[in-house]
Amino acid sequence: MDKTLKELNLEKSTIEILNENNIFNIKELWCQNKTGLKQIGCTPNQIKEIIISLQLNGLDLNKKKY
Repeated sequence: MDKTLKELNLEKSTIEILNENNIFNIKELWCQNKTGLKQIGCTPNQIKEIIISLQLNGLDLNKKKY
């Protein structure tokens, strides 16, 4: 879980928004929720992209594991 965000294969603009808000690895992203991501400036499409990428790695927002 200490992997970088680049390993999620997110768009560059999504990674930039996350990095601007001090989210640099998967563990920090995993602790977020949809509302928090909206507040930092992620669009609904970027949030969907994040959710799908996390799910492909067996994780979901709000610290859920599968």
